[in-house]
Amino acid sequence: MNIHSNKIPAQILSVAFIKAGIRDVVISPGSRNAPLIIEFTNQPEFNNYSIVDERVAGFFALGMAQQKNKPVVLVCTSGSALLNYYPAVAEAFYSQIPLIVVSADRPQKWVDQGEGQTIRQHNVFANHSWYNTTLSEGENSKSVNENKQKIKQAIETAFEKKGPVHINIPFDEPLYETTEAKKVDFPEVQTNYPSRIYEEKFLQNYVYKWNKASKIMILAGQYRPSEFLEKQLEKLSENPSVIVLNENISNVHSEKFINNIDQAVFSLNEEELADLQPEILITIGRNIISKKIKNFLRKYKPAEHWHIEQTGLPPDTFEALTQHFNTTPEMFFSQFLFLIYDQMNKHSKYQEKWLAIKKEKKEKHRKYLAKTVFSDLKVFELLSRYVPDDYILQWGNSATVRYAQLFDFQKNTIHFSNRGTSGIDGCTSTAIGAAYISRRPVLAVSGDISFLYDSNALWNKYIPENFKLIIINNGGGDIFNFIPGPGQIQAKDEFFVTRHQLTAGKFAEMFNIKYQILNNLKDLEEILPAFMARNNQAEILEINTRQIDNAGILKQYFKQIQ
Repeated sequence: MNIHSNKIPAQILSVAFIKAGIRDVVISPGSRNAPLIIEFTNQPEFNNYSIVDERVAGFFALGMAQQKNKPVVLVCTSGSALLNYYPAVAEAFYSQIPLIVVSADRPQKWVDQGEGQTIRQHNVFANHSWYNTTLSEGENSKSVNENKQKIKQAIETAFEKKGPVHINIPFDEPLYETTEAKKVDFPEVQTNYPSRIYEEKFLQNYVYKWNKASKIMILAGQYRPSEFLEKQLEKLSENPSVIVLNENISNVHSEKFINNIDQAVFSLNEEELADLQPEILITIGRNIISKKIKNFLRKYKPAEHWHIEQTGLPPDTFEALTQHFNTTPEMFFSQFLFLIYDQMNKHSKYQEKWLAIKKEKKEKHRKYLAKTVFSDLKVFELLSRYVPDDYILQWGNSATVRYAQLFDFQKNTIHFSNRGTSGIDGCTSTAIGAAYISRRPVLAVSGDISFLYDSNALWNKYIPENFKLIIINNGGGDIFNFIPGPGQIQAKDEFFVTRHQLTAGKFAEMFNIKYQILNNLKDLEEILPAFMARNNQAEILEINTRQIDNAGILKQYFKQIQ
């Protein structure tokens, strides 16, 4: 017979999670959460992971849920421990990744009464979560039934909204008592929420607008890999009035798409931009990286902007939103393609103009890179060449993910990045969580500041053999040498760039991870193919470019592709 916590709310949770098919529980140690630790670690259905640092634990769970596309549970003790989850919770909220945060708490009578490790935990994530509840403290039948309904709603919301929820549980002492008798059951939990299907009559108005338009732009933001969606977009691109713009984190690819947006849009003059203004803009996915396309579409607004996404929070990124289709792009286009299949504006030159720009900029890109010296830009060119197509790429934020958008990678590589909040915190931790779940090799590419900020990610006994980390160390936040503004500030190097002389070597040594560092192009070209080919142990490769004028080389790149 299994051992259970003597606390009924802990038992209810474990039964509920088992019913919902939730198996992964990331636990940070504590005392107030002892009933939860006892309950989860004694049930064979659960995969339990112990990670001390709650911020790391939050992002590790985020990476796992990102790959599973189903909820992962976080468990912590009371007090400030819970607050350390907040960066991961906010990222999950904006990236539509399901997390269930379960926090232990003191009884509510001790809140604000000077009791240790006691803060206002109720509704602490209210601004960035889809459901928040504090369970009742009693264990009578009324409280038990009430708690079952709260837990049921939390789980179903996590599945439906694909985002974070929070269950706060007050526990009174004693905390460590156990029982062999399970005292609770649980109702069925809904975990499947089908995509919405629109009535044909409703869609006809939009079909009419589509058929009439000669300039239609489909802009793909961050999205999970979908071969079906890719084929749908290719079908839509048979219409010469349609152009698809995508980023690598969109995970769709085609020669007929504009897949390096900044490269294409940069340096276009006002007349050219006005000529490329879409009549209809259709956005899918979330979190566009390119600031240039945002500025373009905010100035040259489309008459119609349709956003297609199964979400309760449709973004009006360009202040032009006219319709939100609350369904998946795959479901929408399955209906829409049938209605507009033979309808196209054969005289439109819209797609042709975009593809001509792409061809011109690609050639200038190729010529400039052929003569570029060892630098951050050159590193990304080599990554685009040498990363095998079976890899999952986890891009760090700030300059890293932006450099990546200038290059084409192997078609079957998969791209992720924490673009919900676009923070540098947790990038390595997320990648490790993803690698732990994935059967494919995972490469995290990080800047030095992002790595140092999340260096506790390596304090993790679950780092799998298929995980690799490349750190591009330019000695600070070099993006502040590129973007306009910080260069005018006298304190730029100390308070923006944050110059330093640190490397990752001592971190790798402390956590017993294979590590090497290189400082020149010859070594990089020699080492990178072998580094990418080995998948039998976790490794870190640090590339030191701190002596290079990386910002100057990137500025010259954009000047040359004009």
